[in-house]
Amino acid sequence: MTHAVTPASADVWLLAREHPAGLRRSTGELAGALRAVYGDRFAVWRTDELVLGVRGGRLVLRTLGGTEVAAPKVVCVRQLPGSMHHDREVSLLRHLERMGAALVNPLAAHLACRNKLWQLQELALAGLPVPDSLSYATAPLEGVVRTPGFDVPCVVKPVTGYQGRSVFLAPDAHMLREMAGALAQDVPLLFQEHVATSHGRDLRVVVVDGEPVAAELRTSCDGSLASNLARGGSATLCPGRYPQAEALAVRAARTMGLAVAGVDLLFGPADTYTICEVNAVPGWRPGMTGVIPAIAACVARRLDGRGELDGRGEKDRGDEDRGARNRGDREPL
Repeated sequence: MTHAVTPASADVWLLAREHPAGLRRSTGELAGALRAVYGDRFAVWRTDELVLGVRGGRLVLRTLGGTEVAAPKVVCVRQLPGSMHHDREVSLLRHLERMGAALVNPLAAHLACRNKLWQLQELALAGLPVPDSLSYATAPLEGVVRTPGFDVPCVVKPVTGYQGRSVFLAPDAHMLREMAGALAQDVPLLFQEHVATSHGRDLRVVVVDGEPVAAELRTSCDGSLASNLARGGSATLCPGRYPQAEALAVRAARTMGLAVAGVDLLFGPADTYTICEVNAVPGWRPGMTGVIPAIAACVARRLDGRGELDGRGEKDRGDEDRGARNRGDREPL
C-alpha cells in the first residue's frame, strides 16, 4: 500500500491507477513534491484500494480492510483518461467530486478529453483551429470509408486511444477500403486531416492554471508520422520559442476546463498552428522544471478554495454545499 499516513488525515491525494501498474516518473516526482509540502496531510491512493457507496443516506469511502476514509479536499488525478473504465474509475472520481473533493482535473474535463471526437466538438465550437475530421456512431466502417468526399491521405486513430497507440497514416482510400475489415472496431475510429507541414513533428505545451509552464518540440526518429515520445520520438525543450502556439494552448486548456493540460499542436503554414489533441494527465520531461512547482501551486489554490473549475472552466458553486453535506460526523460502518 502506497500511503503511510492515517487515511482520514490526508487533505491532498494523488490518485493513480490500480496495481501492479507502476507510477510514471513524472507522477512519482509530483508525489514526492506534494509529500514534501504537506507531509501527513498528503497520501497516494490507487484505484484498487478503495470501495465506495452510500451508508445511512451518506456517501462513504472505505479501504478493503474496512477502515473509513474521509474525502480529501483536493485530488490530483494521475490516471490517463483513455485507460479509465466508465463504470469503475469514472465512478470513483464522480463519488469523490460528489463528496466535495476538488479534482485536478475535474471529472467532466477528463471525460471530454477521453474521447478525441468530444475534444474536437468543444474546440471547434470555441472557434479554435482543429483538423478536419470524420467519425461515426454505429455506421459500418466499410460504408464510412466509402462515403463521398472522404478525404485522403488521413490520419487514423481510435477515438479513445492514448500515447499514440494504433495511430497510422492512410495514404489513399483504396488502402482503407482494403483494410476496413481488419481494423479494430471495439471503439469508433477517427479519420483526421493529415497536416503535411507538420508530418513527423509536433509541439507539446504544458499549461497549468492558464499559464504555459513548459514546451517541447517532438520529432519522429525515422521520418514517420509518429513524433510521440511513447512511440520512439525525440524531444527538444523550447519554452517561449513559439509564443503564438503557447497562447493557443492556453485557450485550448481553458476551453476543455483543464487546470493542468498537455496540448499537442501541429505546425501549419506561415506560423499558424492547429490543435491535434488535449491531454488531461500530461507527463513531462526532467528538464521541464517549472511544471511541478506550478501544479503544487495549483493544488494550494484549490486547498484554499480558490481557482476551482468545473468541466466548462467555470467556478463550480455546488462543491461547497456538497462538501458541507459529506464532511460532517460519520456514523460507524
